[in-house]
Amino acid sequence: MDTKTFKRTLQHSENYNRKGFGHQAEVATQLQSEYQSSLIQEIRDRNYTLQRGDVTIRLAQAFGFCWGVERAVAMAYETRKHFPTERIWITNEIIHNPSVNQRMQEMQVGFIPVEAGKKDFSVVANNDVVILPAFGASVQEMQLLSEKGCKIVDTTCPWVSKVWNTVEKHKKGEYTSIIHGKYKHEETVATSSFAGKYLIVLNLQEAQYVADYILNGGNREEFLQKFVKACSAGFDPDKDLERVGIANQTTMLKGETEQIGKLFEHIMLQKYGPMELNKHFQSFNTICDATQERQDAMLELVQENVDLMIVIGGFNSSNTTQLQQISEERGLPSYHIDIVERIKSRDAIEHRQLNGELVTTKNWLPAGEIVVGVTSGASTPDKVVEDVIERIFALKATSPVL
Repeated sequence: MDTKTFKRTLQHSENYNRKGFGHQAEVATQLQSEYQSSLIQEIRDRNYTLQRGDVTIRLAQAFGFCWGVERAVAMAYETRKHFPTERIWITNEIIHNPSVNQRMQEMQVGFIPVEAGKKDFSVVANNDVVILPAFGASVQEMQLLSEKGCKIVDTTCPWVSKVWNTVEKHKKGEYTSIIHGKYKHEETVATSSFAGKYLIVLNLQEAQYVADYILNGGNREEFLQKFVKACSAGFDPDKDLERVGIANQTTMLKGETEQIGKLFEHIMLQKYGPMELNKHFQSFNTICDATQERQDAMLELVQENVDLMIVIGGFNSSNTTQLQQISEERGLPSYHIDIVERIKSRDAIEHRQLNGELVTTKNWLPAGEIVVGVTSGASTPDKVVEDVIERIFALKATSPVL
C-alpha cells in the first residue's frame, strides 16, 4: 500500500477531523476542574519544593501532561460534546492513564474489544464516530474505518506523525527502518505499519546483536527466531540490512536511541566506508521534546539529596517506565505507582518493578525527616500527583513519635 497517498486522501475526507470542533474554551474549563491541581501549582511557584512537617517534596521541573497528551484528551472531550448522541469508539486507550481512561468510559466512549489478541472492529457500524488515540493507529485500522464510512477523529500526537514521515522516507529510499521501541506497543505497531521493511530493537543490547550480524554475518535462523515478532513479513537479514534508517518509539530513553543511532552509523561506516555511508545509513531526529524534557528533569532530580522517589504513571506507560529506570539505575529506593490507592499505609506500598511484576514493599516510608522526589509520566494528570503527595503528607503526620 502507498501509505503516504492513503494518509493524504484520508485527511482530505469529509469524515476526517484532526483539529477539534470549536468547543475548546468549554472543554478547557472542564479539563482544568477535573485534572489540574492548586497544590501542584503551589509547588511550582515555590521552586518545585514544598515542606510540610517533616516531609519535603521535591518535584521534577518537567513532569505530567505533555502538550500532545493534553491535546488528545481535549479532542476526545470535544468529540463527545459535538456528537452527544452518536456512538463513539476509541481504538485503544486515549493515553496510558487509568483515571483518564475511566473517565472516557463514564462519557460513554467505547473501547474496541480485543478477542484472542486481535481487535474486533465488527462492533463499529457505519456512521459511528471513532477516535484514534495519542499513540496513533495502524494504517490498516485507518483503512478499515474509512471503508466502513466512520467519522474519524485523529488525536495522534504530531511527534508520532513525525516518526511515520521518517519511516516513509526510509521506505521511499529502500532503507530498512530499524525502530527503537517495544514491538507490542501501539505506537510502534502504528509506526511499523507505515514502514516498508522494518526491524524493531528493544534496547542497545539487541541493537548490538544486529550490528554484529551486519558486520560479521551469523546464524540466519537464530536471527529470525530472535526477532520473529519484531520484523516485517519476509524479512531477510542477509539482504535487508544493507541499507538502514533509524527511527524510534517517541517514549524510549533519549540517550539509548542516540546510542543506537551512533552504533549503526559506525557499523555502516566501518563496512562501507565514508564515501558510501549515505547510501547505507539514514538518521533523522525523531526524539519527542516532551519525553526528553521529562527525562532530563528526572536526571537532575536524582542528583539531589532525596531519600526515595515516587514515579507516577500508568503501568503500561512506556515514558513512565523510562523515568523509573533512571531512578533505579542511581540505586535510589523508587516506587512506580499508577494511582494513590497503591499506597496502602506507611508500612506498605504496592508498585510495579521494571520487569513488570507488581510487588508490595514493607517499611517503604522512613521515619523522621525525609525528602521525597516526585515525578510523573506524560499521561498523568496533576490531580493524581496531588493525591499521592497529600497521601504521603497524611501518613507522615500520623507516624508515631520515636
